[in-house]
Amino acid sequence: MKKILNGLAVIGFLLVGSAGVAVAAEEANHAAEPTHFPIHKPKEMDWTFAGPFGTFDKGQLQRGLKIYKEVCSACHSMNLVAFRTLEDLGYSEAQVKAFAAEYEVQDGPNGDGEMFTRKALPGDHFPSPFPNSAAAAAANGGAAPPDFSLIAKARGVERGFPTFVFDIFTMYASNGPDYIHALLTGYDEQPPAGMEIAEGTHYNPFFVGGKSLAMAKPLSDGQVTYEDGSPETVEQYSRDVSAFLMWAAEPHLEARKQTGFAVMIFLVLFAGLVYATKRKVWANVAH
Repeated sequence: MKKILNGLAVIGFLLVGSAGVAVAAEEANHAAEPTHFPIHKPKEMDWTFAGPFGTFDKGQLQRGLKIYKEVCSACHSMNLVAFRTLEDLGYSEAQVKAFAAEYEVQDGPNGDGEMFTRKALPGDHFPSPFPNSAAAAAANGGAAPPDFSLIAKARGVERGFPTFVFDIFTMYASNGPDYIHALLTGYDEQPPAGMEIAEGTHYNPFFVGGKSLAMAKPLSDGQVTYEDGSPETVEQYSRDVSAFLMWAAEPHLEARKQTGFAVMIFLVLFAGLVYATKRKVWANVAH
């Protein structure tokens, strides 16, 4: 009987050991081939437009527009953003008109029933660099670059429980810009040993769609010249274009927050008046 028990103990030890080895191997495999994305979550950045009283930094928005024009617009459109809205960034009407004239848009048909191109006007929207989505996909390895009009609201990483509960009270709504900034600055990280990256793609641990993406690192230090003396670094470029894309996605953010604050003040005062009226009406009524 004792020999049988010892034998069972040895078998159990071997099974446990084998299971431990299997678990360790599986954990190592998950480290190399993750099953959740993004691999790293973006950190919360300090934005001027964050919080209930946040406002846009017009200087930063102008720098972000420069980044979009000189870098991003080669692949990404902003079909929902009109040139005339650039006046919100501090540009004059004449400056906006001159800026729009640097682009060409399709118009028509003319008297002969044909489409034609002309210089853009302030009422036009940012044109796409490609004639259609099929052409965009063909020029970018089969994946059409997304439109940037609403990218800052459409992209983001869920912060999970219990963080999202605190976000209700802090009015955190910057997960889109946080994600864009993290993605643009995350290309320098190297993939873990053993991780296989598809050919033609680029590793980025902050990408929500997988471990790598087709877009190569778009920014490098000194790539864009700033006239205001701001640092010409990937970090600064990423901050500026993220803020600009947030403005593009929600240009009326400041007005919304001002209206919301006024409404909250009104509701507080109204609640006080209702309570005072209730006290006066029922003061002499026996309870």
